[in-house]
Amino acid sequence: MKNSFHNVIAAAFLSLLSLSASAERADSLKQAVINFDSLDVDEVTQTRILTGNVIVTRGTLTLKSDRALVKESPEGYMSVTLTSGPGRVATFRQKRDGGPDLWMEGQAERIEYDERQELVKLFSKAIVKQLENGRLTNELDGAYISYDSRREVATVRNDVSGESRVGGGRGTLIIAPRRAAPGAAPAPAPGKP
Repeated sequence: MKNSFHNVIAAAFLSLLSLSASAERADSLKQAVINFDSLDVDEVTQTRILTGNVIVTRGTLTLKSDRALVKESPEGYMSVTLTSGPGRVATFRQKRDGGPDLWMEGQAERIEYDERQELVKLFSKAIVKQLENGRLTNELDGAYISYDSRREVATVRNDVSGESRVGGGRGTLIIAPRRAAPGAAPAPAPGKP
């Protein structure tokens, strides 16, 4: 019984955090548009520091924060570190492949995304949600959430260092039911009687 429970949790967790694997594949081929209040650029290191209501849009992906550090490798891969001011969080939202209204969204005090490694890390007050037709299907929170989409490996730890510490707090996984109650008719699609 214990092993099957862990397998169910692991499967639910992997489906929840498929940020890059299920993300709109076309997003990585679109231009990034970044809005900000101020910008400092170092062309030699291909580093950009943006501050003040930063909004990064690339296809269906939207990242928002108080500050962003954007680096670009010589091969054209982006890495983005989003940080928030006191009492605030950085956020992301991205459409997922597989249907017309499937979304992934999350927030944390700091979010790091490495396009080359297809790795996303959320630090401190991290929350990731999976939405389908505007309905929450899964939610996860913890001090640290990491997802490697190449290997399809997710990690949640109770400390922002990425380690689990005794007494460090607990995370939460919410799995919404995927099936209707027995005898219940499926809900009509929006706009249909």
